[in-house]
Amino acid sequence: MLLYYITNRKGFAGSATQQRDALLQKIAEAAHADVDYIQLREKDLSARDLEDLARDAGRAVRNNSSFTKLLINGRTDVALACGADGVHLPAAELSACEVRALWMKCSDREPLIGVSAHSAAEVRLAESGGANFAVLAPIFEKVRTEVKGIGIEALRMACAVSQTPTHIEAKYQASFSVLALGGVNLNNAWSCLEAGAAGVAGIRLFQSGDIFDTVRRLRALAD
Repeated sequence: MLLYYITNRKGFAGSATQQRDALLQKIAEAAHADVDYIQLREKDLSARDLEDLARDAGRAVRNNSSFTKLLINGRTDVALACGADGVHLPAAELSACEVRALWMKCSDREPLIGVSAHSAAEVRLAESGGANFAVLAPIFEKVRTEVKGIGIEALRMACAVSQTPTHIEAKYQASFSVLALGGVNLNNAWSCLEAGAAGVAGIRLFQSGDIFDTVRRLRALAD
């Protein structure tokens, strides 16, 4: 079961400095708890501030885990500069194959590339473009923002579509995964796995409460 923590430093209380410190502490805890992926998603920061934060986040991950992978949202340049493991691409932007080609011109390390998707068609596009995984959202209705979820059946369809052979290179297709995002919690995560998702993603799911307990309870669902 893949677990994907998406960051939001503004979800923490306090000043900007206190929020930054709290985020780095949570990233360290997530890595120590062996969350699979952490996406640094602080879109309001300048490139310089994002790079500084990404370097500190990278150290927090490396100091606590040899397992957890750090991805930077939407900024391949920052990911390369800070030594991150890969990038997460918003929907309808550069394709995974374009980003992978750019990355390999600058590094001898294969990147981990995730892509946001909002439909089965976008999941299919992410897979055919050579992404490692797609994050499909929103699955469940988000009460706070009144965003209507696409539902479990849409997730099931997207997961089934991703298992259909495509023309992409086998090394990417063989490991392609779909993760569920949007209103996912400890009570409904199992239904996402039952629908075919390889794992779950979230902000509050991992950022609120005791992340070690959250990870333990989520992993128990897959046993």
